[in-house]
Amino acid sequence: MNTNPGRGPFHFKSPARMVWRTIRGMVNQKTSRGQDALARLSTFEGIPHPYDKKKRVVVPAALRVMRLKTIRDYTVLGDLAASVGWKHKDLLKKLEDKRKVKAEAFFQKKKAKEELKKKAVAAAEGDLAKVNEVLAASGY
Repeated sequence: MNTNPGRGPFHFKSPARMVWRTIRGMVNQKTSRGQDALARLSTFEGIPHPYDKKKRVVVPAALRVMRLKTIRDYTVLGDLAASVGWKHKDLLKKLEDKRKVKAEAFFQKKKAKEELKKKAVAAAEGDLAKVNEVLAASGY
C-alpha cells in the first residue's frame, strides 16, 4: 500500500481527545456557528485547577443506569484509551487520589467552621433577640 500514515486519519489516544473528536463528529463544524461551538468546548483528563474547587453536578438523564439496559455491554473510556496506547492512566489516578485527599481535608475544615458558626449564633441568640425583632418588623 502506498499511503503515508502520517497524513491521517489520526486516532487520538487521550480520552479527552476521543471525546472531543466524537463531539466534533456530531457538530457541523463547517459552519461558523459549529466552529464557534467547538472553540468553546474544552475536554480534560481528570479535574484541572479552576474546576476542582467547583461543586460538581450530576445529570440523572445521563447516568448509565438510566440510559442502558442491564444486559448491555459498556466500556470505560480511560480503559479503552489505555488499551490503544494512552500512557498516563497511572499518573492521572495518582493525581486524582491526591486531589481527593485535599478535597476531603477542605470539606472537614468547612464542616468544622460551620459548626463553630452554629454555636456562635446559638450563643448570641439571646443578645440579638431585640435586634431580630426590629429586623423582622422591617421585613428582613
